[in-house]
Amino acid sequence: MKAGRKKQELTEKEAIIMNMLWDKGPLFVREMLELYPEPKPHFNTVATTVRILEGKGYVGHEVFGNTHRFYAAVEKSSFRDKSLAAVIRNYFGNSYKSVVSALAEEEKISVDELKEIIDLIERKNKKSSY
Repeated sequence: MKAGRKKQELTEKEAIIMNMLWDKGPLFVREMLELYPEPKPHFNTVATTVRILEGKGYVGHEVFGNTHRFYAAVEKSSFRDKSLAAVIRNYFGNSYKSVVSALAEEEKISVDELKEIIDLIERKNKKSSY
């Protein structure tokens, strides 16, 4: 990681807000608070979390009078892909096989789901060989 760059990982509160912005588009803090699941945090807590996300470069804003409307500055798919790669690198020795093995051992993935994944890979490999 380069000096000065923030961690890619989000806290639980940050993830809630990012998902709101990804799902609903630009929002004012009051709108985020309305969408926030129970127990709802204080307005200032949401505003602070949004500012932290903005400092990390994940959120931007546009000015409306004396208030700000916030939007996701990164795409969900891009963030998800980078986050998944970081988890696999940091916790599974960069081995996707280890991830699938862990899921199978903990019964987090079924035999049918594994078969679907194998079929998906086989179809993809067939397309690539043409």
